[in-house]
Amino acid sequence: MTRRNWHILTDGDALVLARRVPVRMDFAATADFPACNRLLLAQQIRQDIWRRLQRLKGYAPVVRIQSDGNRLQVTAGGQVDGAIPSDLSDQVAEILNTPALRQRWIAHAARTREGQRHV
Repeated sequence: MTRRNWHILTDGDALVLARRVPVRMDFAATADFPACNRLLLAQQIRQDIWRRLQRLKGYAPVVRIQSDGNRLQVTAGGQVDGAIPSDLSDQVAEILNTPALRQRWIAHAARTREGQRHV
């Protein structure tokens, strides 16, 4: 599978970026973000979570973003085909709530591209 084989699924106000379908979340953490481009935000979050968890055997990232007016609820985690460390959700929550990462993600996702304003 190449780097471009990411599944982008939309269902109403929800967008899911996943490596595998069907999507399975064996662990997850959530955080709220201001409204911005959901796809760009999901891609940035996925990259930083992958950097931290890539050594986890059988890990496939999933980022789900639900729009709710001027706020986005991000649920990040994924599927693991091996043993799941007990603190894995806490590790993801720490990543989602790291101020420097959040600032970078929001700045990137605030940039709109033609045709992607409401993604």
